Amino acid sequence: MTMTPFGPDVDTRYMNVALAQARRAARLGEVPVGAVLVDVAGVVVARGYNLVERYHTQCAHAEMRLIQRVSKQRGDWRLDGHWLYVTLEPCGMCMGLIVLSRLAGVVFGASSPLFGYGLSTGSSSVPYRKGSVVVIAGVGAQEATALLKQFFQHQRKNKN
Repeated sequence: MTMTPFGPDVDTRYMNVALAQARRAARLGEVPVGAVLVDVAGVVVARGYNLVERYHTQCAHAEMRLIQRVSKQRGDWRLDGHWLYVTLEPCGMCMGLIVLSRLAGVVFGASSPLFGYGLSTGSSSVPYRKGSVVVIAGVGAQEATALLKQFFQHQRKNKN
């Protein structure tokens, strides 16, 4: 079984922080995706959420915002040893950035059959080198999925 260096209890704690970020996104009318970036020592170095609607660009995914912010702060695009915790399976665009930024791994909650990279099914092809990023699926999946379902039910209800 693949694991992070932090252990399952700590992974759950980091995912809970990401879920809190996702709830913030939902309150702003954004798709509730939250993320946390953790350094090699297990310190949370950034947290955030989707702002796609606010900025009118897909480049405002939670994952992209965090990686960009931390890279800029560090003055280095290489984030070796860092782990990303995100409430929804990354899309292909975000997964490419994760791999190219040299993150050690990504832990995600809910699977995304519509736009996800296929990480939960193993059907994706890694665009860098095979096995360069550890992927752990399903941490906090139940709460992340429920949050997404509630959000989209509310959106549909308000459109009618």
